[in-house]
Order: sequence, then structure tokens, then C-alpha cells
Amino acid sequence: MKQKFDITGMSCAACQAHVEKAVNALDGVSAQVNLLANSMVAEYDESKVSAQDICAAVAKAGYGASVHGGGSAAERAKQADPMEEQIKAMKRRLILSLIFLVPLFYLAMGGMMGWPLPSILTAPENCLINALAQLTLTVPILYINDHFFINGFRSLFHRAPNMDSLIAVGSAAAFLYSLCTIFWMAYHVGQGDLSVAGSALYLDSAGMILSLVTVGKYLETRSKGKTGDAIRALMDLAPKTAILLRDGAETEVPVEQVQVGDLLRVKPGASIPVDGVVTDGASAVDESALTGESIPVAKAVGDRVSAATINQTGAFTMRATGVGEDTALAQIIHLVEDASASKAPIAKLADKVAGVFVPIVMGIALVTALVWIIVTGSPARALVAGVAVLVISCPCSLGLATPVAIMVGTGRGAQNGTLFKSAEALEALQGIDTIVLDKTGTVTEGHPTVTDLLPAGDITEEELLCCAASLEALSEHPLAEAIVRCAGEAEIPLCPVEQFEAVPGKGVKGNIQGAAFAAGNARFMADLGIALPDAADELAQEGKTPLYFAQDGTFAGTIAVADPPKAGSQAAIQAMRELGLEVVLLTGDNRRTAEAVGRQMGDIRVIAEVPPQDKERHISALQAEGKKVAMVGDGINDAPALARSDVGIAIGAGTDVALESADVVLIRSDLMDAVGAYELSKATLRNIKQNLFWALFYNSICIPLAAGVFYPVLGLQLDPMFGAAAMSLSSICVVTNALRLRFFKPKHQSVVPAEDSADKVMSTKSESEPFIEEGEEETMTKVLTVEGMMCQHCQARVEKALSEVKGVKSAKVDLEAKTATVEAGLLTKDDALKQAVIDAGYEVVGIQ
Repeated sequence: MKQKFDITGMSCAACQAHVEKAVNALDGVSAQVNLLANSMVAEYDESKVSAQDICAAVAKAGYGASVHGGGSAAERAKQADPMEEQIKAMKRRLILSLIFLVPLFYLAMGGMMGWPLPSILTAPENCLINALAQLTLTVPILYINDHFFINGFRSLFHRAPNMDSLIAVGSAAAFLYSLCTIFWMAYHVGQGDLSVAGSALYLDSAGMILSLVTVGKYLETRSKGKTGDAIRALMDLAPKTAILLRDGAETEVPVEQVQVGDLLRVKPGASIPVDGVVTDGASAVDESALTGESIPVAKAVGDRVSAATINQTGAFTMRATGVGEDTALAQIIHLVEDASASKAPIAKLADKVAGVFVPIVMGIALVTALVWIIVTGSPARALVAGVAVLVISCPCSLGLATPVAIMVGTGRGAQNGTLFKSAEALEALQGIDTIVLDKTGTVTEGHPTVTDLLPAGDITEEELLCCAASLEALSEHPLAEAIVRCAGEAEIPLCPVEQFEAVPGKGVKGNIQGAAFAAGNARFMADLGIALPDAADELAQEGKTPLYFAQDGTFAGTIAVADPPKAGSQAAIQAMRELGLEVVLLTGDNRRTAEAVGRQMGDIRVIAEVPPQDKERHISALQAEGKKVAMVGDGINDAPALARSDVGIAIGAGTDVALESADVVLIRSDLMDAVGAYELSKATLRNIKQNLFWALFYNSICIPLAAGVFYPVLGLQLDPMFGAAAMSLSSICVVTNALRLRFFKPKHQSVVPAEDSADKVMSTKSESEPFIEEGEEETMTKVLTVEGMMCQHCQARVEKALSEVKGVKSAKVDLEAKTATVEAGLLTKDDALKQAVIDAGYEVVGIQ
């Protein structure tokens, strides 16, 4: 069984390693812990262990665990963000710490820096007053930040020290040393010995360490909160209500109450509440939230629509087919969350180092203190060196190096229409050198289309297409559909056919308006004694299938049908080659057709006439040559090959089996997105390596510096306060570097031309909707409630501002009612109207 758990109490990579070690020690359990998300995914044998056993193992290790509550995307969107609560709590602790730290720092450093202080705090005979004042200001800082001591010493007692343990031991050592020094001073002052007045206290160091670490943690947590922006943005898309149609009446209900099969009404500008199928009406739908495609997509009766996409132009009725966790939006959120929570192979090095990092640092600090005592004989110098080593070391930067980049990278991929199912897939994709493409539906459109109309003799193109479509309309051949569809798009009417006859494997024939027509392949024409032109072979060379037509025993023309390449396929393949990838076309189609497509794509390598069951074997053969292979496909017959390849990439419009077998899903079915996914994978892995380099470089330089290794040569040794600041800065640098991925844009952009969705909607309007003549635009009335209007001048300003908004036909303001009635086109958005009023100096409090 695979289950997700929420983990509490983790503060660094060492914590993550200890929790993993404790859980994986159970029989039959394999667990991965995500420090960034404070979560754990465990696979376990229910016959050997239970979820309670796993929680108990985590608790025994010194942390908290509970089964993840889950819930729908809509429910999770309503819940308070735990990261926000954590940030608020940290901010409170930081402000309170600074209130006490500022006067403490002034007291401790004032005499040394020559700052003005009252004599009661500077006179030698009053040294205890100064010391006690510092102690009074330090104790509240320790209390405010007590979680460092609670978590740190608890982990230490469980023999699993973490970053909190380093902070707790370091600040406690500074505090206890200072406390002992105060008692020692009190004894000597009581004996009349004022020479102890200048004794060094490190209370300010204890307070400064805790405060600076809190500053760093606060900034780090704020930055980490931004890494999940993509997931939260997806959750926020989940609609809250739906308009339910029952007995002809419209009722607004919470989206949770919608059931599969319910009829819903979607108005212009509204968010589609659930997945479904259009049953009445037509519109253009903005699917950019899910696919990243900015061009609205035309929807008509029978078309599928997805939750959280925006209806733009016309109202329509839909039948719900997917609700709750079964919507495309919910599944995308789950995929992104799972990928963010998974661990990339490159993280294993950091995990190994983090598992032993804290004990090694404690050992180094102890050795450092002993060496300084032996060499200098000064406990104070030894304390400074030991504490500096403890507080400057940073296991956090090691632990954050990989997960923050993975979370931001997978989230950015989702925004660009690419879903990575795991961190392993994200890492593996950047290592490929060969990309194998299925032909049908991946490189090509996936359905036959008429490419050439070649009439012969006196017959025109329209006449040839009319007669051909009339004959083929009665045929069940797959290519017949392409011809009939072409005639329909050209609005050519069909003629009745008499004495229709289908000749299996050859063609069809029949009489149209008294003339005998025949349509079929070359063999059929030969049987009828009709000579064919030489151009026929040229069409076949181009990968097209020629269909020949005869009228009254005379050759009448040729119609070529082919599965044409998608608009962006050639540019995408060219981009792949520019990135140094070898491109291979793998297809079950005949060699002549496949090679013709290969030539159109830039003379790429072609493997043709491959049975479905052998595609996987060809992938294995490429891997046997030492190649790292990614496979892009969409059909059921691609599933074994997708699973065999190093990275399987499924086209979003493909079959469920193909999507299930793949590691990466392209929502948009645009081959250029495969290029973008590769570039994103490269950028993410580069970011992770930068983070790991910084984390390892920082610790390898700063720990020796704090220990005083460079002191004999350069006279350099780090003060604990600067060590705490440097440690905090290290984590912030790692997280900030990962956040740069939020602005990633692929170098190669899609070149698919934008379709005129409005025209497509016009052509698919249902008969129940009025037809709109060219030049006219459907409009609707909106009433804005406007605050701040006082006189006729205000009325005129608002009317003028609204009238200048694109799409507004008229605007009339009622000063007494404080309203503005606007007649505008359906594409005119409420935000544009609202902003126009605000720019004019007034406030919009409602729009109906």
C-alpha cells in the first residue's frame, strides 16, 4: 500500500535523514521524506505493518507523524495554508526577539564602541549591574525561541542531532559560560576585586545567534512558500459554485453537490465547474489555466470541456462527466504534488552527507574547543571557536538544494502544459540523447485529410469533389470519410447515387444523374480498362494515397488523401536537432509513406512497418547501442515502448493506457512542448547542481574559517554572531536560486498558428441560437454600482471612461441610484470596466 503522511518537527536535512532511517528500518516499508513539504510517502506491506506502526516509528525518532488528510482540490483550497501560519508565527517571534536584542546589543557593545551609556552601567564598581541587565534582556530571547532548545535537545537525546541541536548547543554554551562568569564576577566584586569588571560575557552572542537564525528561517520560509505557488494557483482555479438545471429551472449550488450526469448551465465569463460534454449551445473556451494555450478553443455540441477553464463568448449547457477528484484539474494537481514530493536520484548524495553531517560538525566543534584551550589556555577563546563552528554549519542548504528546485520546476512545467509524474522523470529527461517519435497522432494529425484535387478533362475541382463525395458517402472505407468531410467544409452539396456497388479491396461505383462513376485504387481502374496518368506515382512517393475516379469509362481525376503532419511538428523536430538530439520516427505504417513524412521533417531516421508488439523491441535495440532514449507516443500500441524507454512522453490527447505508461504528459498535444520539457529538465538539473555546489562549498570553507584554521596564517577567525548570519544567508541563497525557475521560458516556442476560434464558434452554433450576421456582435447589459459620484461632472467622467472601453456600445449613469448601465459585447470583461471607473477616480462595489 502507498500512503502519504504529514511530518512535524523537521528543521533540516538531518531530520529528513533520521525520519527516513527510522521508517525504512521497519519490515516491508520503503519511505521517502520531503523536507520542503514536511511530508512522507511510504509504501508498505499491510500484512506486516500498519499506518499506526509507521507513525509510532516517527514519534520514537523524535518527530510527529499523521496520515495525510487529503480531500478534494476545492476543499484543500479553502483550508488555511500551514506555511502562512508558520510565517506569521515566525514573524511574531522575530519582532519580539528584536525588541530585546537591540538594547542587549547596545549594552554589550556600547562600551567597546564608545557609545553613550550612563555611569551606572560603565563604572567598574557597577559591572554586575551591566551584567545582570544583559542577562535580563537575554532570558526573554531564549524563551521566545525555546523551540530551538526543545527540538534540538530532544533530537540530541534520541541520538539524531539536527540543525536545531547545533543552534541549541551553541547558544546554550554561550549562555551558560556567561552565567558562570557572572557568578565568578560577583564573588570577586564581593571580595573588593574590581579587576574582573572587564570580563567577557557572551550573552549578546547567545541572543544574536537565536535572533539571526530566526531572521534567516523567516526569510527562508517566505521564499519556500513561493515554491508552491504553482500548486496553490491550480487549487485556486477550482470553481466554488455551479448552475444546476433541474426541471427547466436554474439553481446555483456548491460545486461539491454536482453529480455525474447532472445538466449544468455555463454563462459567458463563468468558470466551468466540472468536466463534461457540451449538450446544447457553442462557445469559445479559454483553456490557458490547464494547457498554457492562450488562444480560446471552440466548443460545440459533443465537445469535452474541463473544470476551471473559462467560458468566453456564448452560453451553453453541459452534462457532467467528471466531478470532485475525477476532474482533469484535480488529477493535474495530484500529479504535480506527487512529483514535488518525490526525490530525484541526484538528491542521494546530499541525503548521505546530511545523515552524518551534524554529528561530524559537533565532533569538529569539540576538537576545535580542545585545541584552542591547549594552545591558548583561554576558555573564552575556545568557547568562541567551538560555538562559531556549531552555528555556521548549515545542513539546511544541503537538504533544500534538490526539493526546492524540483517543486518549482514541476510547478512551472504544469503552467507550461507539461506534467512530470516524478522527480526521477524530470532528472532523467535532461540526460537523453535520442528521442523516438510515433508517427500517427504524434507527428501527424492522426486522421486522413484530402491534400490534392487533380481533375482531368473538362471536369472542374468542384464537380470532381461533388461526385467523389456522393459516391464515398455510401462507403465505409476510412479514406471515404476524408473526402466527404472535405466536401462538407467546402459546402458542396451531394447528389443522389443509384445502383451503388462496393467492390471489396478495390473501390465503389454507381450512377449519378445518368452518368456511370467509379472510384477506387489502381487495380480497380485496371479492371475497368482505364489508363492512369504518370503523376499518380509521384503522389505515392510523397506518402499520399491516390484515389482514382472515372466517368463513363473515361479517367475523370485523382484525389490524394494523406495523414498530414501537424503544423508545429517540423519546427519541433528541427528544435530537437538543434539541441543535439537524434530524432527517430518509429511507425507501423508502410515504408514509402513513413519515409515521405521523414523527408518532410528534415530527412530524419525512419523505422517503418513495425508491428505494435515490436515497438518495445526497437527501443531496447537503441538502448543496447548505448543511447538514452525518450519515446513520444499517444496510442495503446505505444504503451510498451513508453514503459521501456528511459523517459516515456505521452501526448495529452492520447489514450488512457499511453498516459498511464508515460513519465511525462504533454497536455496540449503540441510536439514543441516535448522540446520545452527537455529544456526545463536541463534548467532544473543545472539549478540543483548550482545549489549543491553552493551548499558544499559554503560548508567546506566556512567551518574551517570558524574553527580558526586560517588564524595562524591570515589572522582570520569568525565571530559566532557572523557565523549565525552566514548560516542563515546560505539557506536563503539556495531557495532564492531555485525560485529563478519560476521565470523559466523555453527558448523554442510553439509556431502553431492561432486559429480563429470565433469563426469556428459561428459555424457550429446550434439551431436554437440566433445566427449573427457579419459585422454584428452579440451584446449584454451590465449594471455597475459606483461609489464616489457627487455631481453631474462625476456622472460625465464615469460615462466617458466606460464608453472608451473596447467593446462598450453605450454607457448611462444614474447619479441618484449610483449605478452605471453598460451595453457591451460578450468579450468585454468586468475587470476592464472596473479598472476604467477606478482610473477615473471612483470605486466599483458591484457588477451585475
